[in-house]
Amino acid sequence: MAETQSGNRVKGGVLLLGLALAAILAAVGYRSLSNDSISTDDAELGTPLDRLEERVAETPDDGAAWQELGFLRFEQGEYGAAAAAYRKAAGIDPGEAVLWSALGEALVMDSKRDPLPPEALAAFKRAVEIDADDPRARYFLAVKRDLDGDHRAALDEWLSLLGDTPPGAPWEEDLVRTIEQVGRINGIAIDADVERVQAARAAAGVSAGERLTAVGAIPGPTSAQIAAASAIPPGEQRQMAEGMVASLEQKLSASPANVDGWVMLMRSRMTLGQPDRARKALADAVAANPASAARLQAEAEALGVR
Repeated sequence: MAETQSGNRVKGGVLLLGLALAAILAAVGYRSLSNDSISTDDAELGTPLDRLEERVAETPDDGAAWQELGFLRFEQGEYGAAAAAYRKAAGIDPGEAVLWSALGEALVMDSKRDPLPPEALAAFKRAVEIDADDPRARYFLAVKRDLDGDHRAALDEWLSLLGDTPPGAPWEEDLVRTIEQVGRINGIAIDADVERVQAARAAAGVSAGERLTAVGAIPGPTSAQIAAASAIPPGEQRQMAEGMVASLEQKLSASPANVDGWVMLMRSRMTLGQPDRARKALADAVAANPASAARLQAEAEALGVR
């Protein structure tokens, strides 16, 4: 495969972890998007980016703030600035795999020539050393195999990632598409392998639709609400979803006995591609609700939280 073809696929591949807003809406509830939840004081504080810039200036050791800044910079297409922010966050919290894989992704997008720069590759390797299941790092390490010409090994790694992907994950369809395209371009019969992995996934758990509605009769958005949300620019969709999940997390801090709420939070973190935070939500949920530990562990397992 020519490097140009591989490089283009790398650039497209970062979209694998893009947010499916409807999944977050179904998990958290569209009511969180109401303008009633935005106070006048908040509106007067400037944009989220302005507030984050002030926050990191005032508290430069706040890793979470640097992570959020990196996310917003990435969504605005400022990949170099995003990488700088994620580099700061990873330096402050070096044990968080998601920070390293986010850094690698930003570096890939910022690179004008090298489809997988050395610093990005090192970041992805660091991520899987911390968390071998980090989906973004696993995806890009398979990309490295593809770039090196070992297409079969790349396909096998992507198939393994697909096998571990929770049904309905936002990167699922694009991952399948990548596998099929790489197989077709390189003359490798892959359809039977995809069908085998998909069949195993189906046998192992409930459908994506069941996952979105099973726990506690979680309310979802109407079709009209989803259509309205779809009109929002993608960057703002992700920012909105992040805010919704953060709001849910704050509510659970105040009311930790809400077991269904913790399940919503775990599901939302997985949908956002944040398995580390999903695991933290599980730990916090069990600590606050030891009598419900078995149920929480079972729900986490079903969501792919390990």
